[in-house]
Amino acid sequence: MAATIAVPKSRILQNSIPYRELNSKFIGGLPLNSISLQLKTKLKSKNKSQVSLVVAASGSATSIGESNDNGRGRFYINFTGFPFPLGPFLNRRTIRTQIVKDSIWSFEQEQALGFSSVSTNIRMTVIKLKSGGLWVHAPIAPTKECIELVKELDAPVEYIVLPTFAYEHKIFVGPFSRKFPQAQVWVAPRQWSWPLNLPLEFFGIFRSKTLQNDDMSTPWVGEIEQKVLSSPEVGIGPYVEVAFYHKRSRTLLVTDAVIFVPNQPPSCISKESLLASAKNGLAVKILSKGKEVPNEPVVDNNLNRQKGWERMVLQILFLGPSNLLEPKASFAQMSQKLIVSPIVKTLVFSKVPEKVRDWVDSIVSDWKFKRIVPAHFSAPVNASRSEFLAAFAFLDELLGERYVSRPSLSLLFTSLLGRAASYFPPDDMKTLSSLDQFLVSVGAVKKTVSGRKL
Repeated sequence: MAATIAVPKSRILQNSIPYRELNSKFIGGLPLNSISLQLKTKLKSKNKSQVSLVVAASGSATSIGESNDNGRGRFYINFTGFPFPLGPFLNRRTIRTQIVKDSIWSFEQEQALGFSSVSTNIRMTVIKLKSGGLWVHAPIAPTKECIELVKELDAPVEYIVLPTFAYEHKIFVGPFSRKFPQAQVWVAPRQWSWPLNLPLEFFGIFRSKTLQNDDMSTPWVGEIEQKVLSSPEVGIGPYVEVAFYHKRSRTLLVTDAVIFVPNQPPSCISKESLLASAKNGLAVKILSKGKEVPNEPVVDNNLNRQKGWERMVLQILFLGPSNLLEPKASFAQMSQKLIVSPIVKTLVFSKVPEKVRDWVDSIVSDWKFKRIVPAHFSAPVNASRSEFLAAFAFLDELLGERYVSRPSLSLLFTSLLGRAASYFPPDDMKTLSSLDQFLVSVGAVKKTVSGRKL
């Protein structure tokens, strides 16, 4: 999810296995015989005359076709994660969108936080290389529907790339790569997991190669360049993310570095999830600024779906926003602009500002991108280097003028944009700020002064 930090994103994981691989004896070392039998029984009772939809989008147009597989095209079992498992647990719809004609595609699925009513989208990006093969960035759950949508591109998968250490992306690399055994797997450096630091093989990732900063020896170097952000330990482990630049289309790919929250929910998020978020449950009662919370049924309409989306976003960005009962005002201040997620800013990037500044400046100086494709929320985002810099304007405040080397006019423009991009409602930031202070006090996150660890 977009609300990713070094601590919560690093969850102990057991490998997710799609339905067709349930004849394996183990899931992450756990016997699977009894689980498999129970699932087969449930599937038999539910498979009647269901028809699943295969959705493919090209630009703004969306085509819908039928998949005659009795509803199993979206079936994928995952109940792993720490401290909360990542849903949906049994069913994941995939939506394919063409970003650049005949060149770049986005594949999106819903991703939920445990048993909560909080969901967002998770994105895999696929680029067609000059060789005719496919380069896959941040794989998602390889459901039958997802794999069919990839195969419809009528090109072999040559490379599968894990651009981060984060569990929510790592968990799908092994299962996805088994669908394309001829593809090379490349992973971000310094992989780790928590509370147990498990090897990549535990996740089903074998014979992988390691991504290096500005590596001129990668097989795709003539078309795609890369820059690695590998920070010192910001807490129990480092934050690692690799940015990529597709030169021909001038497209920047990131994982969690920046996001653009859309006004409307992504199509892959189900109406059931949106309506569940619109209900006035316990979280709303706690985060209502003391106002009376009505206990009334939620009717399925656009107003309630929108309220559900706004509540989801604020919980993803702030963990504990000030007012879930009436989320519209805070949501309006956080949407429709390129930003660094408040969680990532507070618990990660503010701890190592010098490292982040070097990475950002290197991206801006070397790559003349005109669009950004993050792994969550909206994509593509039509954004220039100035807007990307503006999202990181808070780094200048932490580092001071001594670290600024950009031209004065550029700095002025970036500063103006940065004030809007870096403004987060103070009341919504209170829970996150308190969490930061607590994590610092117990040594889980390190405090910084001018980018230097204390």
